[in-house]
Amino acid sequence: MANKVPITVAHGDGIGPEIMDASLRIIQAAGADIDIETIEIGEKAYLAGHTSGMAPEAWDSLRRTRVFFKAPITTPQGGGYKSLNVTARKSLGLYANVRPCVSYYPFVATKHPKMDIVIVRENEEDLYAGIEHRQTDEVYQCLKLISRPGSEKIIRYAFEYARANNRRKVTAFTKDNIMKMTDGLFHKVFDEVAAEYPDLQNEHWIVDIGSAKMADTPEDFDVIVLPNLYGDILSDVAAQIAGSVGLAGSANIGEGAAMFEAIHGSAPRRAGQNLANPSGLLLGGVMMLVHIGQSQVAERVHNAWLRTIEDGIHTYDVYRRGVETGVSKQEVGTREFADAVIARMGKQPETLKPVSYAEGSGIKLATYTPRPPAKRELVGVDVFLYSNDRDPNRLGDAIKAAGDGDGLALTMINNRGQRVYPNGLPETFCSDHWRCRYFATQPGKPITPTQIVNLLNRVQAAGFDFIKTENLYLFDGEPAYSVGQGE
Repeated sequence: MANKVPITVAHGDGIGPEIMDASLRIIQAAGADIDIETIEIGEKAYLAGHTSGMAPEAWDSLRRTRVFFKAPITTPQGGGYKSLNVTARKSLGLYANVRPCVSYYPFVATKHPKMDIVIVRENEEDLYAGIEHRQTDEVYQCLKLISRPGSEKIIRYAFEYARANNRRKVTAFTKDNIMKMTDGLFHKVFDEVAAEYPDLQNEHWIVDIGSAKMADTPEDFDVIVLPNLYGDILSDVAAQIAGSVGLAGSANIGEGAAMFEAIHGSAPRRAGQNLANPSGLLLGGVMMLVHIGQSQVAERVHNAWLRTIEDGIHTYDVYRRGVETGVSKQEVGTREFADAVIARMGKQPETLKPVSYAEGSGIKLATYTPRPPAKRELVGVDVFLYSNDRDPNRLGDAIKAAGDGDGLALTMINNRGQRVYPNGLPETFCSDHWRCRYFATQPGKPITPTQIVNLLNRVQAAGFDFIKTENLYLFDGEPAYSVGQGE
């Protein structure tokens, strides 16, 4: 190769330096043509006052190389420290988190010997936007943000990944039977994008029963694409039931940069003991090699690693004793495991399926094209109140008397999503957090922001404590707000 590919490497905390040293030794022994820039991240950076976990010069390296090979870090306990992973993913636009979860049976214990799935998780939005508020003495809020661009980019990536890697099916998990607008949008976009890939099967599962099915019969799935929170949870579940979270690597892919890592943490209790399994980080490195166009090197590393596992050379977390000693032949440390993989470079597994990476098998990312804006009409407003009056009828009558007028009228109050006024049930428990829904008194006639300001003035003048408002719109004539339970 004519030019070395620059990459940024962080050795991290805890077991990070040991497993990174082992992983780099292996990929360089396989012929990786890389130029390494090393940066300091994690605990030392946090304690030096960098709340993101990285100093400015580290960001400069990442923006220069656009490829980040990262060992696990330790985030100090206490408030004020932001997740480095979340910050890096969002700052660099790394919207796709990709985690292969593969069974290596019989050499690694699992109840699912045929498991071979890939979790593709949206990385930038959903509840991980991190927008939270305490609104009353009793109620806290976290905003779930699902966007069309975010959904379309991750779903299209999942189908492109499936096509590029000869996968047969893409499955989406959502909870759109309850969250009909946010998860409903993700499902709708999935159906739209799936229609563009007739060569691939597609299906949708509600996330709870889909998760149960994945845990019970993972061989029925192939590529699974999910919003951020569900993907975070289920990628760890999938890795563990495949054999071990310690064996799973992941890629974080964006249009202009990528980050590769193990999915496990820094395990400080195991640090400095030459015990840790470098496999998760190494397999993240294999994904990095494919990404930077060194597929043949990735193939050599991956097959040598498979042969090492197959030959029974195992670290403590995988090594099995007793009746299964025929599977594990030798228990080794971190350095010795790396030596064993290097010694098998050029060999292929005999029982496990060898891997093959075609040149240029990296995925070309599609650019999102915005749609024309919809016609938006303001038709009402939800006013959220803080009140310790737990009688919804008394509260409702009082707020209606105070707020109605100027073309707006109270139509409903709900508490934690359940209608309690008018005609609520006395059995419904109420907190100190109330949503009061107002619509125009003339159906079909849009209202103005001035009417909302006047409404809030009337509510405040009557002694009510409003927390926030949410405007109610029609988009191209369709309601753009959820109906309250019991409304």
